[in-house]
Amino acid sequence: MALTGKLEAETEIKVSADKFFKIFRSQAHRIPNASSDKIHKIEVHEGDWESHGSIKHWSYTIGGESKSIRETVDSIDEQSRSITFKVLDGEVLSEYKSYKFTVQAIPKGEGCSVKWTADYEKAGEGIPDPHDYIDLALNITKDIETHLLNA
Repeated sequence: MALTGKLEAETEIKVSADKFFKIFRSQAHRIPNASSDKIHKIEVHEGDWESHGSIKHWSYTIGGESKSIRETVDSIDEQSRSITFKVLDGEVLSEYKSYKFTVQAIPKGEGCSVKWTADYEKAGEGIPDPHDYIDLALNITKDIETHLLNA
């Protein structure tokens, strides 16, 4: 059984790729407003909301449990509207030695397709693939869509 893995999921939304990308690129503080039942708080610990290397702390609920992570922006590709975050610490690292997640907004008609990718290394045999985190990301995407359409 491989300890490293990659999960991908994609969903279409009725918000432009640029508008959705901007939320994760420089306006992550808006996510708790859009998805308050899932994301409770996002705070900058080092740097700012948009610079490579900035560190943010997220408080969230997954599987009925409150958890938190600290992440840093690992890479930003403005042209492809893609951002990769690297988890520095938090409960997720009790099951995974490393965890990175990438969000990409791909223009599609008047809206976009949002692709989430999780790259991870399990801490040991018997650890499940992080499908719950991919599901959380897709649900947050739909919450952000609703928030932006109603803004």
